[in-house]
Amino acid sequence: MHIPDGYVDLPIALLCGALAVAVLAVAARRVDGEVPDARAPLLGVVAAGIFAAQMLNWPIPGGTSAHFVGGAFAAIMLGPHLGALAVATVVVIQALVFGDGGLVALGANVFNMAVIEVYVGYGVYRLLAPSGEFRAAFAAGWLGITAGALTAGVQLGLSSAFEYQLVTTLAIMGVGHLLLGLVEGAITAVVYRYLARARPDLRPTATQEVSA
Repeated sequence: MHIPDGYVDLPIALLCGALAVAVLAVAARRVDGEVPDARAPLLGVVAAGIFAAQMLNWPIPGGTSAHFVGGAFAAIMLGPHLGALAVATVVVIQALVFGDGGLVALGANVFNMAVIEVYVGYGVYRLLAPSGEFRAAFAAGWLGITAGALTAGVQLGLSSAFEYQLVTTLAIMGVGHLLLGLVEGAITAVVYRYLARARPDLRPTATQEVSA
């Protein structure tokens, strides 16, 4: 999912970077105005776990790779705004320190993983949670990473720096992550279930029940 330099041309990289900064700026303002709750101590733990998991990559055809991103999990446990900031921090550190993803493509990578996956995953979770939180967490992880991959496919397909056409990049990224996203969904659901049982007070609905 981490796009290296040379795959996305400068105009697309700048546009995605601007969009990512705008969304994260709004997220930061929203987080700053919220009263800290039981999820605040989770921030470091969630970010560290996502950081470690994202370092494991599986190559897929077309010069890209797939790996656990954790955007939906971060959104479920931290809320979408704090989750987006946590994933963005992980992606930036990986690019700057470990060279995982290009610097020119950093904005595109942040947009795909910290914006698209986080907010799509959170939306899916909230939509399906009434029918079962475990199933909702699975669907959030699965569809969240697929959405992020499709966005990356659009960026690559529209880029003059990449040799494949849009249909090809969407097929490679979309189908590849739709299948591998099942793993993301399973990990998201299993870890969520474990935490929900070990610390039920950290469940997203727990805060809503207390505030109600």
